[in-house]
Amino acid sequence: MLDDTIIAVSTPLGFGGLGVVRISGHSALPIAKKIFHPKKTRQKIPSRHPVLGYLLDSSSNERFEEAYLTFFPKPHTYTRENLVEISCHGSPVILEEVVRLGIKAGARHANPGEFTLRAYLHGRLDILQAEAINDLITAASFKQAKISFRQLDGSLSKTTTVLRQHIIQLLSQIEASIEFPDEGLSISPKMIAKTLQRAENTVTKLISSYDLGKSLSEGLLLTITGRANVGKSTLFNTLLEKDRAIVTPFPGTTRDYLQETIKIRDALFTLTDMAGIDTPAHPVEKEGIKRGKKLASAGDGILLVFDASRKESHEDLILLEKFQDKKVLLLFNKSDLPVKMDRKKIKHLHKNIPSLTISALKGTNLDRLKEMIFTQFVPTQTGSEEVVLHLRQKLLFEDILSCLKKTKRMLEEGYSEEIYVEEIRKIIPIVGQLTGEIQDEDVLTRIFNRFCVGK
Repeated sequence: MLDDTIIAVSTPLGFGGLGVVRISGHSALPIAKKIFHPKKTRQKIPSRHPVLGYLLDSSSNERFEEAYLTFFPKPHTYTRENLVEISCHGSPVILEEVVRLGIKAGARHANPGEFTLRAYLHGRLDILQAEAINDLITAASFKQAKISFRQLDGSLSKTTTVLRQHIIQLLSQIEASIEFPDEGLSISPKMIAKTLQRAENTVTKLISSYDLGKSLSEGLLLTITGRANVGKSTLFNTLLEKDRAIVTPFPGTTRDYLQETIKIRDALFTLTDMAGIDTPAHPVEKEGIKRGKKLASAGDGILLVFDASRKESHEDLILLEKFQDKKVLLLFNKSDLPVKMDRKKIKHLHKNIPSLTISALKGTNLDRLKEMIFTQFVPTQTGSEEVVLHLRQKLLFEDILSCLKKTKRMLEEGYSEEIYVEEIRKIIPIVGQLTGEIQDEDVLTRIFNRFCVGK
């Protein structure tokens, strides 16, 4: 795959003052010369210095654009291959023609993320850094962008490498103790336990950071739930600041669920407006309630809405009990009407659930609600600790943690070194999967297919 030369537009689709076409591979410069001629006749193309010239169709020798060409010789390039960048006006028509002519001259159109894939395959960066590149490009907030930049710079890779070094050192000491029992190379169980605990602390912090990472990169799933006609759809529209859900005075208006994304400070939230949890009056409403309950159970948190203008009911209290194992924010809605619900009683019964009195219709306490949503559902980060942004990474760290805990348990239960050392050995290939030292074609496809073409 790396023997050919690839080409693609590297700037975003659409109209702009500047557009860049990137060519990478052994034949990058010869291919570029077929479609680019310097303004100065017979001018040589220097390294890393832009040359002004014309783009032309070699079949007709017709000029159609003025452009700059910059040649970057390997290995000091993004892909560690010969690399050419052609900068011209950001017209989609012109950029498409440059790519077409480049393909005609011998290049192949790049697949999504293929430039970064080549950088990885040539050892310029590892998989963690490659993922950080796409995270930086697609960052939804400046905070995520800063985290991704640090990881592109190798912060998460370094943390993972240090972890691997500690495990390898521990492994070598235990194996030396097994192989040469009379040479005084033994390591005490206390020292083994201390090393395992230090590694466990590091991995646990990384795993726990994923909730924050998810809120920054993907968004947390929040379900707006409650009984019928409590104002869920009105709250949904108010938080979105647009009329997305149909609102009527009649119960059962919402029969299926609606989802939209909002941003509060640095975090993303996918809000779900669902059918009211009551006795359904129609089979469609019944299915909507079923789907809504499933989403609420699988989500990251719940905005539980009560109608404060009505007396609390047994069904209201059942809902509070039902979701007590979830992160819940209790909202007493319709404060613009006379309040009949005994809020103090409900708060006393459920002291651990934060609550707020609002009017979704009038927007009362809306800013306070947004702050509470952020505080209640977004984990805090201290200092410059690493933040895991991807489920793939989290799952692999969980596998490492499982090995560490199992080893500790075997050590405490008095298993022999020959047995628990096998559990420690399992950690090394898992770390290899994290950084990409161990390549899995399916994993690489999933990662790089998320990239845009041209990166």
